[in-house]
Amino acid sequence: MTPPMHRFAACHAYLLLAVSVVGMSISPAAEPLRIEVKRKPGDKNWKSLETWTLAHADGFQPRNGPAKLTDFGGDPSHPARVTGFFHPEKIGDRWWLVDPQGGRFVHIAMGSVSPATGSAKAKAAFEQKFGSHETWAARTTEQLRTNGFNGSGAWSKDALLAQAPRRLAYCPNWNFMSSYGRKRGGTYQKPGHTGYPNDAIFVFDPGFESFAMEHAKALAATKDDPWLLGHFSDNELPLGRKCLDRFLGLPKGDHGSKVAWEWLRKRKGETAGPESITDSDREAFREAVIERYFAIVSKAIKTHDPNHLYLGCRFHGDEKNSQGAFRAAGKYADVISVNLYGVWTPNRQLLDHWVKWSGKPFLITEFYAKGEDSGMPNHSGAGWLVKTQKERGLFYQNFCLALLQSKGCVGWHYFKYQDNDPDNHRVDPSNRDSNKGIVTATFDEHADCLQPMKELNLNVHALVDWIDQGGKLKPGPAN
Repeated sequence: MTPPMHRFAACHAYLLLAVSVVGMSISPAAEPLRIEVKRKPGDKNWKSLETWTLAHADGFQPRNGPAKLTDFGGDPSHPARVTGFFHPEKIGDRWWLVDPQGGRFVHIAMGSVSPATGSAKAKAAFEQKFGSHETWAARTTEQLRTNGFNGSGAWSKDALLAQAPRRLAYCPNWNFMSSYGRKRGGTYQKPGHTGYPNDAIFVFDPGFESFAMEHAKALAATKDDPWLLGHFSDNELPLGRKCLDRFLGLPKGDHGSKVAWEWLRKRKGETAGPESITDSDREAFREAVIERYFAIVSKAIKTHDPNHLYLGCRFHGDEKNSQGAFRAAGKYADVISVNLYGVWTPNRQLLDHWVKWSGKPFLITEFYAKGEDSGMPNHSGAGWLVKTQKERGLFYQNFCLALLQSKGCVGWHYFKYQDNDPDNHRVDPSNRDSNKGIVTATFDEHADCLQPMKELNLNVHALVDWIDQGGKLKPGPAN
């Protein structure tokens, strides 16, 4: 049961948030909310974490309803260079995406916007509520637009959503390395992503470069679509700190093993072995792996689609802390994508490092919280566990407000549209039993979760202006 003081704090924040909807100024809360969280349901204790919301935005004047936006969802009040496609641009000291009509654009997207009907119950609910995929697409895009979302992320039904009256900016994932791996052999399914032998990707295979160029021919079909924001090349590749150790541990005849041994002995001497490796060596080799991967896939992408952005491969591991990883990616990607888990409030200093290291803006491409009140087991997946749907929405506000305070963030993709379906046993192990969605497995809306999301989403551009004019979320001299 939620403690009485905890319930009072949440209600107080919601009273303040309700005021924002009718356009009145906020009387800011001096202290943060404290929300109890777990990483997994089996964890022994709940942990109380500080949570900052719109109720803490001292002096911020929320909009009374959505602002006038471009067709794409950008802010036209400060016109930027028009190219007919999305592009990144640094305006003053803040990075933006600029939409095809010249509006300053923050990509507020939902991942995996796709109707899952893998069980009899879900299929029956889909038929009852929508009757057709076209109706689902129209109603779902309207639902997302109404709640302030302007895009869809990876694993969405892009072609189907494109038929809706009000479109969303979209970002397909082309799975260059994992597709090559399926053709080559040796890959396997891990929770959330593809596994590779000894966690070593096939970036040094002689056939990967020609495969990537051939694979990218499919991108030409949408190269003139202004609603296409950009391309992901893969998801969550194993690019950990021990890349060098992993490659050296491959079978002797493997191309990756040969390159790693040649690299090590050129760097350390002909008698060098694994025992001579330092952390500096590991960082240098990881940077070389990432640079080769990005060079190959970016060339393939830009050859067949020169109009749209290359958004990277969705970093997720300890490469998030690697200057070399971001430096290598920044040479080729237009925007760096990161799946950010295990973090309740993104660290401002680390976010600023990403921009400094890469010279490019970044996009957060996965994060979420699961609600205990959903009645779902919530064992699978990497997101936080909280007690209620309202707290899921407040987590979203806290997380996204921290991103907006970084002047290098050009958007985020919440994961995901629909809850897992425990009756569907054919899905990835990381998507089997958890409350991740804004709708249930049978397409009912989580209204208490969506309301705080909507409140923040509809005020994103006003919040950026407020922050850039000195607005402070937390008390004290620094945000």
